[in-house]
This record gives sequence, C-alpha cells and structure tokens, in this order.
Amino acid sequence: MPIKNRLAEMHAEITGWRRYLHENPELEFNVHNTAAFVVDRLRDFGITDITTGVGKTGVVATIKGKTDTSGRVIGLRADMDALPINEATGLDYASKTPGAMHACGHDGHTAMLLGAAKYLAETRNFDGTVVLIFQPAEEGGGGGREMCRDGLMDRWGIQEVYGMHNMPGIPEGTFALRSGPLMASADQFDILLTGKGGHAAAPHQAVDTNLAAAHVVVALQSIASRNVDPLDHVVVSVCTLRSDNESNNVIPQTVLLRGTVRALSNKVRDLAEERLKQIVAATAEAYGCVARIDYLRDYPVTINAEDSAEIAADAAEVVTPKVDRNTPPVMAGEDFSFMLEERPGAYVFIGNGDTPMVHHPKYDFNDAVIPTGCSWFAELVETRMPAA
Repeated sequence: MPIKNRLAEMHAEITGWRRYLHENPELEFNVHNTAAFVVDRLRDFGITDITTGVGKTGVVATIKGKTDTSGRVIGLRADMDALPINEATGLDYASKTPGAMHACGHDGHTAMLLGAAKYLAETRNFDGTVVLIFQPAEEGGGGGREMCRDGLMDRWGIQEVYGMHNMPGIPEGTFALRSGPLMASADQFDILLTGKGGHAAAPHQAVDTNLAAAHVVVALQSIASRNVDPLDHVVVSVCTLRSDNESNNVIPQTVLLRGTVRALSNKVRDLAEERLKQIVAATAEAYGCVARIDYLRDYPVTINAEDSAEIAADAAEVVTPKVDRNTPPVMAGEDFSFMLEERPGAYVFIGNGDTPMVHHPKYDFNDAVIPTGCSWFAELVETRMPAA
C-alpha cells in the first residue's frame, strides 16, 4: 500500500496543525506553547501515557499496539523549535512573532509525527510499543542531547530510533538516505586575538590584530587543502570577524573570530580541532599577538546504522517508489546524532521540492508531502513490528 488512505483523509487537518505551528514559532527550549499544543492533540487521539519536561521542554508519549509479544520498542522523533529569523514569505499564516520563524520545517516535522500518532492510536495494527519524541532546541540548543541526558532511551526502553527532515532541492515526496555518515559533526570556535592598539598612521608602534586575523583566516583553510585526505570531508568556516572599534584610523587592541568546523568522521574531526589550535597559536605569535581559543565540540556526526538504514528505506519504498538509498552526505549538523549515539537507528530526508533552502526567510514547508511523511512513520512501525 502506498500513502495510507486514512492519512490522505487527514491531510487537511494535519495541514491546519502545521500552519498553526508556523504562525506561532518558538525558539530553542522556550517551546512551551508548542509542547502544550502537542499534548492537547495527543490527548485528543486518546493517548494518555504522556510525559512533559523531558530534556527541559520535550514531550514523550507512548502508544501500545494491539499486542506486545515482540517486546520491541521503537522511537520516532520530531523537532519543535524555530529559528531567530524574520519571515519574508508574505503567507497568510506567516509568523506572528517578530524575530522568530519556522524556517527549517520543524512545524512540518511535528505535524507529520502528530498525524502518524493519530493514525497509530486509531489502528494499533502493530505488535510492540511506539515512543513519540517531540524534541525542543535542535537549532543550536542541543535538545537531543538534553533529552538523552534526561534518560530518554533507558526510561522508555527504546531499542531503535528514527527521524526525518525535509530537504529543499530533493524532488517533492522523494526519500533520500544512506547507511553510515549522513550529516556532519558541528563544532564551534571563538578566537580572541589580542595585540597592541594604536594609531593607524603609526602601525610600527602597534601590534596589528587585523593583520593577524587576516592571516589566521587564510591559514585555517590549509586544514582542508593540506592536512585532510582529499577523499575525506571537512569544512572550516570563519563566519564572524569583529574588532573592538569601528574607526577608520585606529588599529584595534582585540579582534574576535567566530566560526564552525564540520566533518563526517571522528578521525577528521579530531585532526581539524588539533590543527586549528596549532595554526591559530602559531600565526598569532608570528604577528606578535596572543590568541585565546574557545573550542566547543558540539553535535556529533549523524551516522545511520546499516541495518536501520535498510529498514527505513524498505518502509519508504512501500510508501513511494521514489527512494534514493545512497544520497550524498551533507555538511549540515543535526542533534538527532546524540540519539543515534545511544541507539541504532536512521535519519532520512523527505524532498521538499523546488523551494528556498532551509534557514532562508522565504522558506516554507511543503504541505503536499505531509501524507507521504506520515505514511513513512506509520509504515515503519507496522513493518518493523508486524501485528501478531
């Protein structure tokens, strides 16, 4: 069976939920109204085993199948938070909250998992337990990490865990995934260079932090070009460069550089961190500056377990023939990786079609893919835990 008939019937209802969430975005862990909306819907579906405040503001709920002879427990995850972006779509249901926007489609992810939850609660055509995971703070807050620290996997006995993210540029309704690394680790760095401020007309009497910063930016690119195997993947990006003054005749005392390091393996991740620290310290010293480096190892590599990736792809192929089992990895990060570090599972992309990229002020989740995404969640449960 492709898209499940019941979910096709629910399309308009689920779209309504999605657009309500889009109008009312919340950031990081401050998803109190979103979490309350999720809880209200779950209760409407007759789901009573609901726990709030997991990982600060996450919601976890369980649905039992008609039988439980298998003892299998599968987790399904959706993220709930928005981004600090001013929306520019002009939609009737555009964000009502200045400075906040669902620019990554988490409103769609939450709505699709709610749709699957309603279907599974009505049918219960499976043997085992489904754990619904509604996570806060994927966008930089590490909500997945916090839910795991709060005992998510052990408290609910989760054995496998699956998640889904929409992806602009992939044809509408197509599923794309791969076994192994799918998304990169996402580390952050702050570099503070301190020199000696002075008059721009007398640079010899100063220690020019701008000059040192410029050479640091260039030198860091040697990590990818000269330190990492060309067949491996790494990104080192300096995204902020700011001095302690804005004058056109003052050499600044300090310059701050901020950026990110991305890799698809822990070996490359470790190498990039080591080389960044060495290069910054040596370059700063060469130009007479002192460097302070704050390096945060943040989201791990998102790695799909081989068996779980096959399970996820097989379920997708029941829903649609449009399944890419060997999609190229991407260098964006995803804190579902924390869950995959604790349990086997898989993360999949669902095509959003020809839309602006996520994190763009004119992005919008494609409501046409809702029945396909809901059906994948439901099919995954029913094929992995077939009714006894």
